[in-house]
Amino acid sequence: MKAAYRNLLGGRDGAVGLAVLAALLFAVIPALLDPFRLNLMGKYLSYAFVAVGLVLCWGYGGILSLGQGIFFGIGGYCMAMFLKLEASDPVSTKIQTTPGIPDFMDWNQITELPLFWQPFHSFSFTLLAVLALPTLFALVIGLAMFKRRVGDVYFSIVTQAIASILTILIIGQQGLTGGVNGITDLKTLHGWDIRSDHAKLMLYFINAGLLIGCILFGRYVLGSKLGRLLMAMRDKEERVRFSGYDVASFKIFVFCVAAAFSAIGGAMFTLQVGFMSPSFVGIVPSIEMVIFAAVGGRMSLLGAVYGTVIVNLGKSYFSETFPELWLFLMGGLFIAVVMYFPNGLAGLYDSHGKRLLGLLRRGRGKSAIKVPGMEASK
Repeated sequence: MKAAYRNLLGGRDGAVGLAVLAALLFAVIPALLDPFRLNLMGKYLSYAFVAVGLVLCWGYGGILSLGQGIFFGIGGYCMAMFLKLEASDPVSTKIQTTPGIPDFMDWNQITELPLFWQPFHSFSFTLLAVLALPTLFALVIGLAMFKRRVGDVYFSIVTQAIASILTILIIGQQGLTGGVNGITDLKTLHGWDIRSDHAKLMLYFINAGLLIGCILFGRYVLGSKLGRLLMAMRDKEERVRFSGYDVASFKIFVFCVAAAFSAIGGAMFTLQVGFMSPSFVGIVPSIEMVIFAAVGGRMSLLGAVYGTVIVNLGKSYFSETFPELWLFLMGGLFIAVVMYFPNGLAGLYDSHGKRLLGLLRRGRGKSAIKVPGMEASK
């Protein structure tokens, strides 16, 4: 029981941190925000899945992937395909030349639903595809790279190239994917209007619950022997290899886990925002996702969530208040964090927050000792 408590919750400090995050996500934030802002927060939390995966992959595994938008996009497109097919029933599309297919296919003179779209009529298959397709893609990339000992900056460049290729492919196949506009006008999930305020509230809670589940799974991995091996590989990879461990297999595993987390985030993004486009697949969004993890602290699963939310809140504020300068302000924020807080918000808490809490506890302890004496003197 103690081992499970330590591995799954991270001990006392980890349990308290997780409880605080859960209270914020499930009680404080829904109580304070209106439906529009809550939906915006749900969008930010969908990015946090990617950041949590990067903590495992980059922070502990030493694998800096600059292409996590690939898996975020695949998960999002899988969900969008199901929702688009539901929105493209023959009655709703009767004005088209070919009723019963997505509108962008009809615009591009496609007269029959492509074969690879057919299975996405099933919601069960869609859920399976959201997890399986990105994980299999990550497995192929991992086998091709890690088995040949391609790592460090070379791996980062390769993931960037794949993200760029996938973006070009999606845009080029406009009749099959919606092109640069993506898959839009998503309305219902099994007849449930996902655009209503009630649906947005429910999807927010589902999103938050899945995020907590991913954090718990990440802590389970890090608390196991595999977690210790990941840190050892990050610091002394050759020593771990010469000890008889298959380093490539461990790297492939954690890379696939990070891909699955990203895909869940992509699917939840599609449900909450109502569309998916190639602008979330390419190099720029992938680098932004790395920034989320870096600001929060690349060694902290909880810090990744806070970093994602803070960066996106700053991004929204700067873009609304300083539309011509917000990119420079965001860049300055990232540079400042890297220069002065290299371990992110989690490192700042470790170096200053815990010390402050310790002083407060000692202060309460001293006051508790003085009070009985004062009462006795009376």
